[in-house]
Amino acid sequence: MNDSKVKAEAEATSKSIYIKVMEDGPYLVYGQPPIREQIIVFNEDGNSWDYREGKNYDSSENPCYLCRCGRTTDKPFCSGAHLNKKWDSTETAALDSHFDDAEQIEGPALILADNEILCAFARFCDAKGQIWNIVEHAKTPEEIELAKREAGLCPGGRLVIFDKEKGEIYEPDFEPSIGLIEDPGLKVSGPIWIRGGIRIENADGNSYEIRNRVALCRCGKSSNKPFCNGAHASKG
Repeated sequence: MNDSKVKAEAEATSKSIYIKVMEDGPYLVYGQPPIREQIIVFNEDGNSWDYREGKNYDSSENPCYLCRCGRTTDKPFCSGAHLNKKWDSTETAALDSHFDDAEQIEGPALILADNEILCAFARFCDAKGQIWNIVEHAKTPEEIELAKREAGLCPGGRLVIFDKEKGEIYEPDFEPSIGLIEDPGLKVSGPIWIRGGIRIENADGNSYEIRNRVALCRCGKSSNKPFCNGAHASKG
């Protein structure tokens, strides 16, 4: 999927399906996108390699309420636990573009834009050699496809691959949907994986950059709320 297609589809989607961050409360999901578990599966070397779909959740309520404090008794939906628990709900993420703070790694055929603050610690970037090293040397179709795969499976969109010659973005073709990442390797629940250009609106009514894939915090511990920064990996 190239950049123009991503933007066109995202603009259309944002009018019907979007997420509102409630101040001191849950995520309000409008438009009834499908919500499914996405369970990380590993390759023969024990590295993150793909996702397997798990349980489907009912998203027919409009809006439905997804927990973001990490303490719900009705996972993944809000049970009101945030009302009785102390937690920091402050949104600290910038409204800027992903690329404003991204480091660029350039290779013979590809350019990798890496915005580290968006790391959701899913570890697909290590699957067959670290993506930064792959990009710096990738020339063959096999090497290019591997780099595209590792970047495209990054749920937080930290990693974005460009065709160096054409300047086009390589992006997976996602339908508007929500994935609830489960990480058996770390034995934790990961972030809420937002796919297909779903708009996210902060508590003040401003929209974050609309992107093909982002990861929202659902443990309540991220220092880059509402986005995941991998805090669940160390907090359990």
